[in-house]
Amino acid sequence: MKNQRIAALLSFVAGFVDTAGFLGLQGLFTAHVTGNFVTLGATLVLGTQGVIAKLLALPEFVLVVALVRLAATALTARRLPAVRLLLITKVALLIAFFVLAVTLGPFADSDAPPALVTGFAGVAAMAVQNAVHRIHLGALPPSTLMTGNTTQLVLDAVDLLRGANPDQAPAARARFNRMLAAIFWFAAGCAAAAALYAWIGFWCLAVPAVVGGASAILAAED
Repeated sequence: MKNQRIAALLSFVAGFVDTAGFLGLQGLFTAHVTGNFVTLGATLVLGTQGVIAKLLALPEFVLVVALVRLAATALTARRLPAVRLLLITKVALLIAFFVLAVTLGPFADSDAPPALVTGFAGVAAMAVQNAVHRIHLGALPPSTLMTGNTTQLVLDAVDLLRGANPDQAPAARARFNRMLAAIFWFAAGCAAAAALYAWIGFWCLAVPAVVGGASAILAAED
């Protein structure tokens, strides 16, 4: 149950940071590698700015995920609270993202050095979150991959509506509820980010830092 609450908070943070980053960093997705592939292609075709940020976001994401894997392995081997410590690291990066965005933004050019540094803080935070979720919360729906979550949600819904095998129905129903929760909280994060960014700009990034802190505190509970 605790892990499900943590997963809900992570989904909210992912939706919030991805939306705020996209709006404030001229189309850069901080948590969505697929989205950056798409927007990079569009940027190259249309000749708009943002190529450098989108090109560098992928290797940065890969590097941070690799470092998290090594850190998680080392922390676990030493019997240290890996999930809590890594979530605290993510919160520190989210705070850096918030401070840099408020101090250096707004950004007219997402390829300018101040925008790149700011965007990299957001990408690093979301890379940590993605890796932690995969390593330690793998039984729960991903906090960023809503296409896969929606697909599984619909498949389970159809199976339940047509009368799934009695032996499989409980598992399908439980999975459906988990997928629905992940999608709901991600969408809530997107909506909150859009509304708050329109109102207060980059100051809205204080919200995911606070919510991320709540997930770290929750992870510390026995």
